[in-house]
Amino acid sequence: MTPPRVMSTQHPDNATAPFFGDQVIEDDAEIREAYYAYSHLGADEQMWDFEGKEGDEYAVKKLLSRYDGFFADTRLGGDVRLTVRGPNPDVEENEGKVLLEILESIPRSYDAAAAFAEDADVPTVAPIHEVIVPMVTDAEQVELVRDYYTEFVAGKAEATVAGRRIADWVGEFHPPTVSVIPLIETREAMLSAHDILRQYVDGQDIDSQRVFLARSDPALNYGSLSADLINLVALQRLHATAEDLGIEVHPILGAGSAPFRGGLAPDTVERTLSAYGGVTTFTVQSAFKYDYPVDRVRDAIARLREAPLTDPKPVDEERALALIDRIAGTYADRVERLAPLVNRVAEHVPKRRARKLHVGLFGYSREVGENALPRAIGYTAALYSVGLPPSLLGVAALDDDDVAFVEETFPRFFETLGTALRYHNPRAFEVADIPTDDVEAATDLVDADPDPEHRAATDDVIDALAAGRSDGIEESVVRAARARGFLG
Repeated sequence: MTPPRVMSTQHPDNATAPFFGDQVIEDDAEIREAYYAYSHLGADEQMWDFEGKEGDEYAVKKLLSRYDGFFADTRLGGDVRLTVRGPNPDVEENEGKVLLEILESIPRSYDAAAAFAEDADVPTVAPIHEVIVPMVTDAEQVELVRDYYTEFVAGKAEATVAGRRIADWVGEFHPPTVSVIPLIETREAMLSAHDILRQYVDGQDIDSQRVFLARSDPALNYGSLSADLINLVALQRLHATAEDLGIEVHPILGAGSAPFRGGLAPDTVERTLSAYGGVTTFTVQSAFKYDYPVDRVRDAIARLREAPLTDPKPVDEERALALIDRIAGTYADRVERLAPLVNRVAEHVPKRRARKLHVGLFGYSREVGENALPRAIGYTAALYSVGLPPSLLGVAALDDDDVAFVEETFPRFFETLGTALRYHNPRAFEVADIPTDDVEAATDLVDADPDPEHRAATDDVIDALAAGRSDGIEESVVRAARARGFLG
């Protein structure tokens, strides 16, 4: 059975608030959002996020009770999925027990689904049977989640308390096991994703495995083109390893609407499908869902769902890895200089989700120093807001041979550059202390007409920053975001 093709997520990259929520989406608005994604937009999966934000452990019960007519015909856990993402205790030590609480809630969600199924006179389907673990760097982190659930959550059914079997006291524990999806985000781990896959499935009686490849954090750490090349190499290696193991691998690509974060928007579906062969599931984030007319969103999701599965595009790994290193070095130099500006502007980027304070991987990355920057969405929004799209950073590292290689391997990069130049404001260098050679190199490669509305909004941000003012910056940040169709 092919996994879902379209995963709706809660990434807060939207410039426009949805009709069913306030400017900041939280609490019950996320319940309405999940139902809307399933019923009106046609997504066949919703990520339910506990990583970096508060999540509702009673989501299943609320969905089934409030939208019983829909879920009587569209089975939660079968026709559509709710897939939870929790913290990784090895990385977020203070949040580690949240993961255990999430795992403990899975049998309770099953009980809610069983009661609903009995009332609706339909078979019971486990509403949650997969868990996403972020920032995975080795197979043990995935095995720990799988084994903890099996042994200490579902496994407690056979334990006894005061001489009484726990399952006889509180009921049986279903499902007996859960599948764990590693979300892999750093260069080293992504390039070793095939090894993580091999180690995780070793000894398991499974015929398929989902693997989640990040797109935003690799771009934040190593540059936009580097992130694309890393993903292409990872997809190729995963495919080869799956064939060797005799199983199916189903990659998930975590792409946002901003070109820097993957460039998956309703008007780029065909180009995204062509660029990322080998991907089974694409994420549609908040900007995709709320910054475009609903008919276009629905049609785009339908196209993603009906698109045939393809094999990964072949890539010369040696050439790709060498280019990744050179771009990452140039990119890191730029970002080191831009860190104070990014943090200053990010204070004025509006919040779209109730999230906990959290910095992205950049803060721990050797390649780019020890700067604590916003997460990828805030970082992207900050640079766009001064007319310096981050896709431009590091382009000066490319020579003529590199350009020819990229034209053959990932031609979509030039579309990304053209879009970035459209939203570039030459006045950005009044506040950004970096060389102009990236923009000059991009201009030599592609042509683009500037967006006048975006230019005017970023002019206002630059004027305020230069004058030491903060009033009006957030309004101008939002104006620019709406002009381009995403916040960050």
